[in-house]
Amino acid sequence: MLSLPQNCSEGVRLTQNRIAEAARAAGRSVDSVTLLAVSKGQSSAAIESAARAGVEHFGENFLQESLPKMAELEGREITWHFIGRLQANKTRSVAERFAWVHAVDRFKIAERLDAQRPFHAAPLNVCLQLNVGGEPSKGGLPSADIAALARQVRELPRLRLRGLMSMPPAEADVARQRQWFRETRQVFDYLNEHGFGLDTLSMGTTADFEAAVAEGSTMVRIGTAIFGPRPD
Repeated sequence: MLSLPQNCSEGVRLTQNRIAEAARAAGRSVDSVTLLAVSKGQSSAAIESAARAGVEHFGENFLQESLPKMAELEGREITWHFIGRLQANKTRSVAERFAWVHAVDRFKIAERLDAQRPFHAAPLNVCLQLNVGGEPSKGGLPSADIAALARQVRELPRLRLRGLMSMPPAEADVARQRQWFRETRQVFDYLNEHGFGLDTLSMGTTADFEAAVAEGSTMVRIGTAIFGPRPD
């Protein structure tokens, strides 16, 4: 039996309340925004605590860290998302174990995920990563290159192209935060105007998710607000 932290349930409750308030302020349904708990660096016990508090979706950044936790939590009602940068030599385990991948920015990676996705499993949900700020330290494509990759990915039979993910530059000013998220949504809208049928905008973290929800985010990636500061 895992020893369950007590603070996670309170973090989940407060985060869900903030999401609901942001959605209402934007004139949106509370159910239109999914909470994705970023569990990088967290223990299986912390994840179990958040799951018991009502969180279904968990995001992991590092494959070697995530696999033991996934094994320990086998059988729980958890949907696993891989949200880190993915190397070609690690695609097989991600294709086999995860339900979502959020940071596809190369067709080579998409091809490998498609080829390695088990045929008994549902198609792997993928988001393409958009680098809205042009930051060299972050993955993702510029907006001008997204449509070409989207056309390639949607033809892969074992993948399901769901939408876009972005990690904009850190901004303290809410207006600036919203500007970056608006740029991501505009690319999303452009793709849908051209028949892609996307339904997922993965954007917003603890520091800026209210601004992301205001600009149309459907999935917010929250770590610190739920779990507290990440352990060393």
